[in-house]
Amino acid sequence: MRASDGDRDKIASVLREHYAQGRLTTEEFDERLEQLYTSKTYGELAVLTSDLPDVDLRRLPETPSRAPERTKADKKKDAQSKGLAAAWAAWATASGVNWMIWLIIGITGDFPYPWPLWVMGPWGVVLLVTTIAGGQARDRNRDRKR
Repeated sequence: MRASDGDRDKIASVLREHYAQGRLTTEEFDERLEQLYTSKTYGELAVLTSDLPDVDLRRLPETPSRAPERTKADKKKDAQSKGLAAAWAAWATASGVNWMIWLIIGITGDFPYPWPLWVMGPWGVVLLVTTIAGGQARDRNRDRKR
């Protein structure tokens, strides 16, 4: 029966474990890994572990995937996105409050100079630059990983 990439990954983790425990020398480990990735059937995989204790190909645990690494990166991106969203929400709230004050002053008399623009303008520009720069940095990081 033909072996899958997942099966080869399981055997690779078993070989790493036995190498770490000192059952395999560096040369044996390297040879077995080379043979492992050229193996096509379960029989060929079984030969690689036949002299090692407690290796049952049908009962091997799943190898840890690389998903946790991505999850950490995703969590970091989510945290950055949430922080940026919170900054925009604070900007919108402060801008809204300032415009309401300006509107109340204007309704009770003549409308003054639109001073809330001086509050929301520079802050908004800084947030906009941060948002754009953060997106470009994430794009560069994603391109490096490829």
